[in-house]
Amino acid sequence: MEILKKLLEDLPCYPIVDVRIGLHWTVAVVDTSQQLQSGLAATLGDRHDHQSSPDIPAAGELTQYNSLELAGWVLGDQMVQASVGLAVLNASLPRYPDAWREANGEEVIARYGHGRRVVLVGHFPFVPSLRTSVGELWVLEQHPLPGDFPAEAAPEVIPQAEVVAITGMALINHTLPDLLAHVNPGAFVILLGPSTPLSPLLFEFGIDWLAGAILTKTEPVLQAVSQGADFRQLHRFGVRLVNMARPGLEI
Repeated sequence: MEILKKLLEDLPCYPIVDVRIGLHWTVAVVDTSQQLQSGLAATLGDRHDHQSSPDIPAAGELTQYNSLELAGWVLGDQMVQASVGLAVLNASLPRYPDAWREANGEEVIARYGHGRRVVLVGHFPFVPSLRTSVGELWVLEQHPLPGDFPAEAAPEVIPQAEVVAITGMALINHTLPDLLAHVNPGAFVILLGPSTPLSPLLFEFGIDWLAGAILTKTEPVLQAVSQGADFRQLHRFGVRLVNMARPGLEI
């Protein structure tokens, strides 16, 4: 939790303009007084039954909260609320446009994983093509597909890797610290996916590269999220893939 607490530590307090919790993605919009800023996070859900308490106790009233209140939800164990918390955190982070470069996660992994052993935490759509671009690829997945390793294999698999790429969703389900603890010193570490906070604070925790996303058009993305869009659909409605690298690395 130290990583999340560090990200929350200096987070500004902004009014909440909108929150949409979609089938696949959650998006939050805050008002910085100078501009509206938006942030994405994957929507992770818990199994819900009609006898349990609501996933979002204040559903319909989230704009009555401020950004610090909602961002703090990322520390909780309720996954939908943690998804909202990370989306608000991502919306509230300072922007570093001079440090952003265009690239996608697959390109970065392929470049640094050429001829090397690579572990990818999370089964991304580019797995088949990535297998032809790196020396060896092991995929860890909570719901393994054919050829994947179960998430429980992380302690055995991750230490063997020279490149470790981890989904930003690991911040929502709070598995990131344990995953990083298994990384072999000297391995190149990438945090990727639209849930990834684009904050240089993450470099203090052994992460070398951030491959995330920002919204370029808020209203179309809000509408698409509300209608269950997946990321490929969101991308064309107004999402830009951006990367940040640890100082000393070239993008």
